[in-house]
Amino acid sequence: MVKAEDEELVGRSPGQLMWIRFKRDRTGVISAYVVLFFFLIGLLAPVISWLYGKNPYTVYADERPELFDSAGVPVQPNGGISSEFWFGLEPGNGYDVFTKLLYGIRTSLGISVAVTLATVLTGIVLGVTAGYLGGRTDYWLSRIIDFLLAFPAQLFFIASMPVVVSLFVSPRDETPVYVRVVALILVQWFLGWMSLGRILRGTTLALREREFIDAAKVSGAPPWRIIRKEILPNVVTPILVQGTYMLPNFVTAEAGLSFLGVGIVEPTPDWGQMFSKASTELVMQNDITYMFFPGISMIIFIVAFNLLGDSVRDAFDPKTAR
Repeated sequence: MVKAEDEELVGRSPGQLMWIRFKRDRTGVISAYVVLFFFLIGLLAPVISWLYGKNPYTVYADERPELFDSAGVPVQPNGGISSEFWFGLEPGNGYDVFTKLLYGIRTSLGISVAVTLATVLTGIVLGVTAGYLGGRTDYWLSRIIDFLLAFPAQLFFIASMPVVVSLFVSPRDETPVYVRVVALILVQWFLGWMSLGRILRGTTLALREREFIDAAKVSGAPPWRIIRKEILPNVVTPILVQGTYMLPNFVTAEAGLSFLGVGIVEPTPDWGQMFSKASTELVMQNDITYMFFPGISMIIFIVAFNLLGDSVRDAFDPKTAR
């Protein structure tokens, strides 16, 4: 006897089935809302800042020195948290923590999304090309992937950032923000696409032996049409699943580079830069609450995005569901 929940799946497309399974996953839906919330506050940071009446660039230590003691620490407890400054003031320069966090999320997510899009496109092009063409093309692209996978990613990021920046700006000149952003995207992209490329190569190798690919070849369809019409629709699942895992990894990598001082620097707000500020002796000894806001927000975002990735994977392939 057919169950009611099975009857509603009859006649549905794979995409509709995936959406139905995803909606039934409460954890995935909640995670999706959390992730969407972070992206919305990142996009709407200027609007929220305008409504709040402050921005992350005002140096309140100069404009309102009465709020700070002689060491540059907010006079009020808990970093100066009040109805006027919701998350308090940063020790030292006295930036508003709430708006700095909003713009920091905006910066980190913007860079990470750009890196994710670049790596996904590169992985699709090179992975599918290697898997479909095979032969020498597959051999050399596979060797390139193996070679790049041997690089220690974090050490490469740290060592190469100054080199990439120097290609755009002389060491004697001040580095514009956009140059640092471009450098961060290029450095992370260079060692970020190989895992997806290898997965798509293997998937494409299996697909090209299927009957529908042989039928397309016999009908005289050119390789580009076969790839576009037959291969790509069948590799959407690994692309989406890997993409949901890659983006939070790039968020933490970008934050790590800014924390180490080779990424985004002041006065441009950034998630990792806030961690770097929180680790200084002035902040650690006088305002332990400063680390709370960027720390908790990043933990929530990373956990939610990883849970979302698990839910997307299970929705596409229910056999993997736990």
